[in-house]
Amino acid sequence: MKSSRRDFLATAASAAGAAAAGNLSASAQDHEHSHDHAHQVVPSDVALRVKSLESLLVEKGLVDRAALDALVDTYEHKIGPRNGAQVVARAWADPAYKQRLLADADKAIAELGFGGQQGEHMVVVENTPTVHNMIVCTLCSCYPWPVLGLPPVWYKSAPYRSRSVIDPRGVLREFGLELGDAVEVRVWDSTSEVRYLVLPERPAGTEGLSEAELAALVTRDAMIGVIKVPPRKEGGAA
Repeated sequence: MKSSRRDFLATAASAAGAAAAGNLSASAQDHEHSHDHAHQVVPSDVALRVKSLESLLVEKGLVDRAALDALVDTYEHKIGPRNGAQVVARAWADPAYKQRLLADADKAIAELGFGGQQGEHMVVVENTPTVHNMIVCTLCSCYPWPVLGLPPVWYKSAPYRSRSVIDPRGVLREFGLELGDAVEVRVWDSTSEVRYLVLPERPAGTEGLSEAELAALVTRDAMIGVIKVPPRKEGGAA
């Protein structure tokens, strides 16, 4: 049975988008992290084949590479992480909501209209002055897409997946986060059955901020647990 050109394009673009998300350039990662670490990924055979398909579609004029890159960037840095940031901001501002979030994350996140595929069976873990949580998927790249968007390249890399379990403090140090010996580090392994989200500590100096202002402070990496939300500086910027 023949597929229409529209169906073919939609399917191909979706596959290409997935490949582009998994092969973001090192310069894009440098924008996210000013530090230097060896989170490098050699593309798999499947990724290379999909990338070839993307190149073919671009060459045939069926896909606009710039539009595809913009779409990936939107889902990775704007739509997904902004959803999670709203969840965190609500938990900071509303103690009752925070308790619901920690008790039943799926229901609490759904209160804000977020959920769906790759976001089922969520568990939220809270950072405190004595406990720091970080998230990994040791088997592949299980990740809560509805609240964090597309997983970053380094999250899917073999070094991050293995070293987060073996040497979590060392990994955090590479992200610029040095924790005292009195702070317990807990590493949570996401799977297809359960996905985790870190509720970061609320930074000092944010007591009078609105939820929207609080959400603007929250980053994707803080919700993975590899950094903290920075203190709010004088003048309002984080």
